[in-house]
Amino acid sequence: MPERDTPRVLALCGSLREESRTRIALDVALTAAGDSGVVTDLVDLRGLTLPSLHATDGTPPDADRLCERVDRADAVLLGTPNYHGSYSGSLKNALDYCGREEFADTTVGLLEVAAGAVPGSALIHLRTVCRTLHAWTLPTEVAVPDSHAVITDGGIADDDIAQRVRGLGRELADYAGVARYPELADQPRPSGDIGDVHD
Repeated sequence: MPERDTPRVLALCGSLREESRTRIALDVALTAAGDSGVVTDLVDLRGLTLPSLHATDGTPPDADRLCERVDRADAVLLGTPNYHGSYSGSLKNALDYCGREEFADTTVGLLEVAAGAVPGSALIHLRTVCRTLHAWTLPTEVAVPDSHAVITDGGIADDDIAQRVRGLGRELADYAGVARYPELADQPRPSGDIGDVHD
């Protein structure tokens, strides 16, 4: 069996806010993934020029760069704020530029940040998109409620939610590239219940 290259875990931040709670949560997950020995990468859409798909002739250079980074990743973490019960338009537009060439057989994790006490359907909608892209989406997903109180500049104040977010990062590291390395699918599930926080 050939030696496995160091896996790459990429997070795609669907928030364009300067002080983004989604970005902070993604950083927590990526730090945990990095501690597991993978290479991490955060795609901040604020730094990319991505007009609405087909709004201009040709493909913007930043779209090609985005697709290259996603294609190189063994696992992708999609993070979004909850906008009107779904995920953000900026994340939708970024995903529109990508396709099955970039996402097929890629391990994907899902994270939602909500202002209210009850997160909406953003993760359900993203899971449908990932299924269409032929991605290998983790059963574990994390929704962060009351984010204005839970997420601070210093990180995630709620220990249980912080553990869930870190656990998601570790799972992305554990199962990065699982479709290309089938032996990973036989690994035991990481200890601890880090399911979503809808209950």
